[in-house]
Amino acid sequence: MTTIGLIIVLILILVLPFSFRSIEHNLEYFLLVMGILASTISGMISLNFMKAIFENYLLYFVTVAVLIAGFVFRLYVKQIKKFVRYCTERIPINMFIFLLIVVLGFVSSFITAIVASLILVEIVSVLPFERKQKIQLTVISCFSIGLGAALTPIGEPLATIIVSSLKVDFFYLFRSIGIYIIPCILALGLFGAFYIGRNPIIENSNVIDIISKKGNGNEKLTERPKYILIRAFKVFIFIIALELLGAGFKPLISRYIINLDSKILYWINMSSAVLDNATIAAAEISSVMNLKQIQAIIMGLLLSGGMLIPGNIPNIISAGKLNIQSHEWAKFGIPLGLILLLVYFLIVCIV
Repeated sequence: MTTIGLIIVLILILVLPFSFRSIEHNLEYFLLVMGILASTISGMISLNFMKAIFENYLLYFVTVAVLIAGFVFRLYVKQIKKFVRYCTERIPINMFIFLLIVVLGFVSSFITAIVASLILVEIVSVLPFERKQKIQLTVISCFSIGLGAALTPIGEPLATIIVSSLKVDFFYLFRSIGIYIIPCILALGLFGAFYIGRNPIIENSNVIDIISKKGNGNEKLTERPKYILIRAFKVFIFIIALELLGAGFKPLISRYIINLDSKILYWINMSSAVLDNATIAAAEISSVMNLKQIQAIIMGLLLSGGMLIPGNIPNIISAGKLNIQSHEWAKFGIPLGLILLLVYFLIVCIV
């Protein structure tokens, strides 16, 4: 019954946000309910477990970072606008997009994926692009940030857990998967530069149009303190929901997935598009695995993480700040993720 119940919950998570607009607009609360349900079904929920969630410093670090970034943007929006305009007037827009995607991808391993995504949303918010271009740029950049952050244990929880589980040195991940991640970040930069930069910029667009159908370019409405606080609270709820989902599905992973061949795990790890990839990594990674197995598991998790909003922290922060809906992210993120997964399956698992 436990397995059937968890499978039903997983199907609901994958289907309902794309089927009902009310759920899509309240994705954080929906995932929280699903997380509580999954943890209850698997018997993982308890007072000690909830205490552990609220003792996790990342919960507060991410929330406060989003909150501070919102108020900083409110205070310095004119300066940010001038900086972006200064850059885009002096270098070709293709080059600007390339540098944005690549630089944020590489520095995320040292400034963390959280800080990199906060920088991303502030720059994207003031770029004079149409809505579709901003969404595409955000998705590509989040793929880059998610990949780059995994190069060191500083960048994101997944990398921290892997280094801790394997009891390896600080630069282990850079040596092990850098050969795959570095070219991918560069390729994403080139793809973004040519795919997005080929379209003309909307010179007279309202730079505070936060990619919101409801915002209509209304700066005062979008950046009121009330909305900044609500956005930070939603990120807080989102992280709790991911913790609950990760714990809830852990028995299913441990029982049916952990002992599978690395090639199968690579594709099964597409579940990290909706589940916490750090939790999956903790369940799957073992010191008895060879390098190829470890590489396959990590790359599967990282590439899948960019496909949907719940896939990783940069997605959550960016979608929340820029009001990108689930179907909008998926429309571009899923095809891009599937192409990358196929390419790297051939490179990592076959060659």
